[in-house]
Amino acid sequence: MKFNSEVEKIRIDKYLSDKLAFSRSCIAKMLQDGSILVNQKQVKPSYIVSLNDQIEIVKEYKKESDLKPEEMPLDIVYEDDDIMVINKPSGVVVHPGAGNSFNTLANGLLYYTQNLSDVNGEKRPGIVHRLDKDTSGLMLVAKNNKAHEILSEDFKVHAVKREYVALLCGVLPHNEAKIDAPIGRDTKNRKRMAVTDKNSKNAVTYLKVLKRYKNYTLVSLHLETGRTHQIRVHMKYIGYPVFNDPLYGCESKKNIGQFLHSKTISFKHPITKKEMFFSSELPSYFTEFLNTLE
Repeated sequence: MKFNSEVEKIRIDKYLSDKLAFSRSCIAKMLQDGSILVNQKQVKPSYIVSLNDQIEIVKEYKKESDLKPEEMPLDIVYEDDDIMVINKPSGVVVHPGAGNSFNTLANGLLYYTQNLSDVNGEKRPGIVHRLDKDTSGLMLVAKNNKAHEILSEDFKVHAVKREYVALLCGVLPHNEAKIDAPIGRDTKNRKRMAVTDKNSKNAVTYLKVLKRYKNYTLVSLHLETGRTHQIRVHMKYIGYPVFNDPLYGCESKKNIGQFLHSKTISFKHPITKKEMFFSSELPSYFTEFLNTLE
């Protein structure tokens, strides 16, 4: 494949990642091993493109990922050539991290299909956003880089709407609330986040009461921002933590997840631009517990 550049004064890795269906890191590797030539010569990823440079893709490059495919049940709510909507169960980690190289959703997705974006790197195939390990519910997966990049931008400008449902410890007196409190790393426990003014980012959560019980409150939650552990941290901050939350909660029940569920998601399809909406039922352990509170 050969073509001439129609731009100038831009890094070659940036230019080609925007133009081709490869991530910037993959383009860099292709340049470094000679799979891409400029004017019949090997160049560095930092090479600045000139107008009408002749660019040749000598061979398509795909490094074998360290991430291993693993067969696992996937609750696929929707799928087409560009995206998937997955209903993630509680207890499943979304992608590999410290101490989690196997049995993640990313491993399962890679077993299911090779058609996944690699914008976020080899260890996060298709992962546009994430849910905490013990949070259940709907999440989006991108099957190509174009869809991924458009969805990522939609998340940044808050065009993707999500509703969470949570059971909180305690009886919340207000029917609605807006929690506007910055979140950063907890200085006393690096595994936790906290409301803090130090090295924090703004975080806004909207809450609406669905039902009150004797010692609990069922609520609907919408996020204006998407900080790590945002809902869990904000609920603890206002004094009504998520029930059964292992890090921030007030009570603990074994063998079931925290009572936080990503119930609905709505967005514009990144390619067709069709308005999409999906909803999922609460997990059985969640509804069964609620029934005991009636």
